[in-house]
Amino acid sequence: MRTEHVIVLPYDKKWKQDFEEIKKEISEVIGSLAIAIEHVGSTSVEGLAAKPIIDIDIVVKSDDIKRAIDGLKSIGYVHEGNLGIEGREAFTYDGKEHLQMHHLYVCPEDSPELKRHLAFRDYLRRHKDARVKYGNAKLEAASLYPNDIDRYIEYKSPIIEEIYSVM
Repeated sequence: MRTEHVIVLPYDKKWKQDFEEIKKEISEVIGSLAIAIEHVGSTSVEGLAAKPIIDIDIVVKSDDIKRAIDGLKSIGYVHEGNLGIEGREAFTYDGKEHLQMHHLYVCPEDSPELKRHLAFRDYLRRHKDARVKYGNAKLEAASLYPNDIDRYIEYKSPIIEEIYSVM
């Protein structure tokens, strides 16, 4: 699900509820395999401007990754592999118009990618100045590059690296 038109919106309280609705559907099939189902990414940070796409990491034991993949396949998710990022398994979907657009990943509990997602989210939740700076960079990037996701990402990357350097 490649973004073709970059839209960044001010924070929307509805994103929390959107996450809960997706989590409920996932929980019905994943059940106790999930150690946690984490709302990550910009929509998980109150007050942060974001693309209106919910990012979700399903945390499982390493031995349960295949079972989690199979469970998600049974409800319409398509496994895409790790898409070049070790420590996560990515999914796309069809036929989920009743849910907010979302990115879904299964991560083993010791995944560096999972730890990175959680640390970044938690840092932004605790540091308003970083949250505002990052949100402004995202809004500016979307305004400058509304039809070029790669340039959008490139534009905001220095702020992300700056945040990583102080976390």
